[in-house]
Amino acid sequence: MVTNISHKKPLPNWEELLQISQKNTTAKWILRTNKSPSTTTISSYLEGLKPGEKPPVLFYRDTHGWCPFCERVWLVLEEKQIPFEVELINLKDKPQWYKDMVPTGLVPAVKIAEELVYESKDILLTLEQKFESFPLLPKEPQEKSIALEMIENFDSNGLIKAGYYFISNSRFNSQQNTEITPEEKEVQLLNLQTTFEAKLDECEEILGKYPGVYFMPEFSLVDIMYTPGLRRLSANLPVFRGYSIYNNVRFPRINQWLMAIDQRQAYQRIKPNTQTNNLVMESVFGLQPIYDSKLAPKIDINQEKDYRMEAAGRLSSNYQTVVADIVKNSGIKAWVNQENLPTIESVIDLYLRRLVYYLIEGSIPLFSDSSVNAKTEPQNEFKEKTNADAAVGAIALAFLRNRVCVPRDMSANSAVALQTAIDTMLSCIY
Repeated sequence: MVTNISHKKPLPNWEELLQISQKNTTAKWILRTNKSPSTTTISSYLEGLKPGEKPPVLFYRDTHGWCPFCERVWLVLEEKQIPFEVELINLKDKPQWYKDMVPTGLVPAVKIAEELVYESKDILLTLEQKFESFPLLPKEPQEKSIALEMIENFDSNGLIKAGYYFISNSRFNSQQNTEITPEEKEVQLLNLQTTFEAKLDECEEILGKYPGVYFMPEFSLVDIMYTPGLRRLSANLPVFRGYSIYNNVRFPRINQWLMAIDQRQAYQRIKPNTQTNNLVMESVFGLQPIYDSKLAPKIDINQEKDYRMEAAGRLSSNYQTVVADIVKNSGIKAWVNQENLPTIESVIDLYLRRLVYYLIEGSIPLFSDSSVNAKTEPQNEFKEKTNADAAVGAIALAFLRNRVCVPRDMSANSAVALQTAIDTMLSCIY
């Protein structure tokens, strides 16, 4: 139950909010001063290093953390508990040194004791070879041979490609014919669905070759090869095609596999959420959603406090970037003159701090009727807010709610906690 607090109690400043949230979450991140994003997630296992010891792996990945190929590598590093450092690469403006170093110019890449390895499949196999902890290939020679063959043949089995042909109605197919009638397009879509379902049937059959829920008797690199693609298709299909893999009685083993992957602790730390997967399809590939997703995000109630604290800490670490992004991209700037901009920024700052307070305390400060100068608070008491301030606050929070993508900003479960908190805040503004 949400309760209000007295308006006479001063709202903590950003530094205080950050200190409180960091003390109460298991999530770890580092600040990137004057860079975007302002923070990045770090390895869960850096604390196991000796003083002065460098992590054995340097991981080059995309700035936003959305790349499915980077996700494979990140998941292996977490599953094998390998300490690593991260170097973020802006895919829209790749530094020349990276293009000089990596022949393909693509991510991911890793350095292991100064040895450069690129291409995600090669990185996975190299990490497995060089780090014996928590093996991700079967020990039995015949099973290992089968697993390696499945890894080698993953790209050519056509499952993921068929899924995206179906989602886009051949948009990703360079040989598509754009001059077709609506009737022909409908037939084409049905054929693409049939092809995709046949590939899912093949996947279902492969998952049935061994007891248990994984492709091999135990979780392995094979599962990691499939995870980013199948998880993204599972998120995209209901929204862009009205088709669901989840709870589809035709694919019970795939559903068991999807649930098993989602329950793995390492995957919980690095996975993108459904909203992110769908926003990427909209912004990067220009696809328009057709249906509302019926998959309501859920988080473990026993870990809810940790997720809320992580969300509070990430927002506190990034607040300056977030305020600037809201001002620039939410539409507020279009109807605010330059001399009033500092006041608007203060209002946005205040509402964001109220949001963080709510994430930490579970109670919302009473909304006063006028803005408070963030630079002089908490010395100033809350004053009465104006309707204009409430409008600015509502715009800022609504924009942030739909802007959050992970893992650029936080873990998927913390993003759900943040969005849920924003919904509550919005309901209390007026």
